[in-house]
Amino acid sequence: MIIQNSMYVRFIGIIVLATIGVIFMISSLPISDTCKCEKSAERDIQHEQFHRSFKELSSTNKHKLAILVPFRDRFDELLRFAPHISAFLNRQQVSFHIFVLNQNDRFRFNRASLINAGFLLVKDQYDYIAMHDVDLLPLNNNLKYEYPENGPLHISGPEFHPKYHYATFIGGILLLKVEHYQLLNGMSNKYWGWGLEDDEFYVRIKEAGLEVNRPRNITTGPENTFL
Repeated sequence: MIIQNSMYVRFIGIIVLATIGVIFMISSLPISDTCKCEKSAERDIQHEQFHRSFKELSSTNKHKLAILVPFRDRFDELLRFAPHISAFLNRQQVSFHIFVLNQNDRFRFNRASLINAGFLLVKDQYDYIAMHDVDLLPLNNNLKYEYPENGPLHISGPEFHPKYHYATFIGGILLLKVEHYQLLNGMSNKYWGWGLEDDEFYVRIKEAGLEVNRPRNITTGPENTFL
């Protein structure tokens, strides 16, 4: 009987200690006034707003622009780019859609191949393209993403680009009619890594007899035309 009572007491003691341990664990957890479901709802709203930014508001512009963004592993910049360029072009009432061309392999980056692939995707539904770096955000509202009727339109000219200033530079943001890109047979696929594909494309433009146009009457410079 004594043994049974002793075992019973030990059993009760174990239960009490276990209960105290659970209470201590619960009391030591961080307390938050914000429900996780609320945070999840906020993320859902941000996610929806981000995806909405890939397409324009209603526009009366008869020409449709495909923005081709060569991309790999630059998600923070993309999160800034999409809402910024959408608001910028909506103010100009440009009919546009953003296409993020993601290179998902271990090879060196091939910007030209991504743009060529994007062009093949959009050429039958859009009238002109913008070859657009994801880290170049226009600030000056006088930079018009208008239909490049008279030849390639280089938005980020050397007098405006924050880094590159040589006369034949056509990188950053370049607009072309679909017909002109086809005339040039696209860009060369042989350039892996950063650089040179734009310089070679400039040669193609000149050999085809096209003139590169750039924005005029822009009062900003390399330090404040782009973000």
